[in-house]
Amino acid sequence: MESAWSTRNPIPAALLQPSRWLPLYEEFVTKNASSVSQVESALRSLTYIIPGRYRDSEISSECVHSGVQLLSLYHDSLVSRVISRLPSTVPRPTPSPHARYTKYWTSHSSLYQKIALSLQMVQYTELLWEMTARRRGEKVRWRVVVLTEAIKAICRLLLLYLTNSRPLVSPPLPEREVDPRSVEEDDDWNGMQTPDSERSMDLCWTMPRTGLSLPSLPDVDDLSNYLVTKVLTADDIKPPQALLHRATGQGQLAEALYILRPVVYALAIQIYHGDKRSWRPWLIGFSMEYGCRQLAKSDIRERVAGGLRGLTGLEREEMRKRGWAIAWWSMRGAFYEHVTKSWLKSLTGKMKGKPLLDLVGSVIEDYEYLWDRYYFSTATL
Repeated sequence: MESAWSTRNPIPAALLQPSRWLPLYEEFVTKNASSVSQVESALRSLTYIIPGRYRDSEISSECVHSGVQLLSLYHDSLVSRVISRLPSTVPRPTPSPHARYTKYWTSHSSLYQKIALSLQMVQYTELLWEMTARRRGEKVRWRVVVLTEAIKAICRLLLLYLTNSRPLVSPPLPEREVDPRSVEEDDDWNGMQTPDSERSMDLCWTMPRTGLSLPSLPDVDDLSNYLVTKVLTADDIKPPQALLHRATGQGQLAEALYILRPVVYALAIQIYHGDKRSWRPWLIGFSMEYGCRQLAKSDIRERVAGGLRGLTGLEREEMRKRGWAIAWWSMRGAFYEHVTKSWLKSLTGKMKGKPLLDLVGSVIEDYEYLWDRYYFSTATL
């Protein structure tokens, strides 16, 4: 039967076995990481202009967006796996503090990795779940929203416990920072080392009498940047777990309240039957987030030497992200209904009929459809 099938079917037998598709796909992704990233970015950009174009377009757009995000998460793990297998002699770009910190916890705690992965998957699909639930009615929709926020809060509280009360970073998993093809000159994909004569031909100069090699000098115009790359900072020599200070006392309380804030806000909206024009849910949520930020700053001033100036680069980056996230409250609830919405309509009205600005205005109008109807379209945590 097999010979008869292979005679009639021109497809190679290896491709007919699903167990062999995955290794081929993984090899393709790792060898073409840059191209794959460009395709992912193009698909994400496509989802930015689909909403509001036709009926039920938000479902199809979010399906594509969620699928790309989940696939990108899988690609990140593939690239990370390939880079970790390279010989220690192969030079690698210096990882960011975020990558060092998250890689430490994912490699030292399998439970951290599983919980962080689950959290990322829920975040990438939360808006799709809300869109699906909305078709079953408002009551079902808000039950799904509250349940989703509760699941995310539980995951974050577990991560807080596993990291010994260190504040959470976003995202909790390492991001793709290195293209494996960038180290191809130093290491072949078959594991064969590139000959020294080929590798250093353009990078060093061989002295005719002794035969010793001297490395090439940087360009004179780029000398300052070259020296900066060779300077080690305090964060570079710290162990990864020390890149975030442990929170104690009111710092732990601030982080716990920050994690629970989305659940409280979603419950408040549910209690007020989804009334977007009511100020009470908005004031509860905004007050909690602002209060948590001030409480965390007060704890840092008392606990960390030098106060806010004594924070590591990773801590300052996370504080900056959370600071920008507060601006999203202008797109939520009563503030959006009473203030932002009318301002956006006035702005898009002025853009109409003007080259290029008309396109920007139409995209904003399309996204107003999501901001008006869905809770997770403006969620930041």
